[in-house]
Amino acid sequence: MRKLTNKQKLFVKEYLIDLNASQAAIRAGYSKASANQIATELLGKTVVINAIQKAMDKRTERTKINADYVLNRLVEIDQLDVADILQDDGKLKPIQEWPKAWRQSITGIDVQELMSGDIESLVKKIKWPDKLKNLELLGKHVAISAFNEKQEQPQELPIGKIQVEVVGANIKPKDDEGTSGVLSVTG
Repeated sequence: MRKLTNKQKLFVKEYLIDLNASQAAIRAGYSKASANQIATELLGKTVVINAIQKAMDKRTERTKINADYVLNRLVEIDQLDVADILQDDGKLKPIQEWPKAWRQSITGIDVQELMSGDIESLVKKIKWPDKLKNLELLGKHVAISAFNEKQEQPQELPIGKIQVEVVGANIKPKDDEGTSGVLSVTG
């Protein structure tokens, strides 16, 4: 069995960074002009493919991130329930009391203190993962064909955001239809 050249070893290392063969070839020192051709040739060599697979297997073992891990995280995100982070009165629970899945999955928290005359209020905005995108990824994993066709979607889906406004003591939708994806919590 042939051994990898030093340049091929470097290509394998660089390929693992972003799985972009052309860029890996360039970073490994191959000519930019012929990078696409060289990358195709390298990926056609059994010795290179075997080295890439061996390196990927080692990385998976080291990081413990594999298809099962990714699928389990997608399921956790799918099962996030806003009730897990709200108290009975509709106020947000302290972050330390949130389930781990919530703490690891939210994509942003914005807290603002507002003053209006003698009234002081705190506005908390929590952005959670895009549940539709998450379902699409889960669907692809279980081969649901509904996700194979391109669907026109709005640029930003309201389901991906929750806005909590702490002002009084009731919970109600922000608009009359309840479709804005925003909750007002008064307390």
